[in-house]
Amino acid sequence: MILGIGTDLANIDRIAATLERFGDRFKTRVFTEIEQRKAERRADVAGTYAKRWAAKEACSKALGTGLRMGISWRDMAVSNLPSGQPVMAVTGWAAQRLAEMTPPDHEAIIHVTLTDDHPWAQAFVVIEARPVRVQPVP
Repeated sequence: MILGIGTDLANIDRIAATLERFGDRFKTRVFTEIEQRKAERRADVAGTYAKRWAAKEACSKALGTGLRMGISWRDMAVSNLPSGQPVMAVTGWAAQRLAEMTPPDHEAIIHVTLTDDHPWAQAFVVIEARPVRVQPVP
């Protein structure tokens, strides 16, 4: 069952200007160390940050809160599987909110997809609840 859906569109040029103006202060306030390392290795640094910004916004919307009620930017983190597929992990208040909205005997799965076409970066997040399969006792 779907628990939440969120999307966001970020302007890459706006993120680039914010990076130029605030630098490390902005990066450390919004992005985890893993996200920063990923972005700094890419040819399109601002585009990578913009996609992750959009993913955090989309995730907060899927959680039904937006960026309020105690959710921190760094409570939502995008990383990539070896295949390149983006994945979202939540900690802190975002993890607490996810646990509250997940029905008993279900596990929450956060699906995220990212795309960009300069000057836009977009993210889409779907939070799914799947029944936990209990193994029969022999």
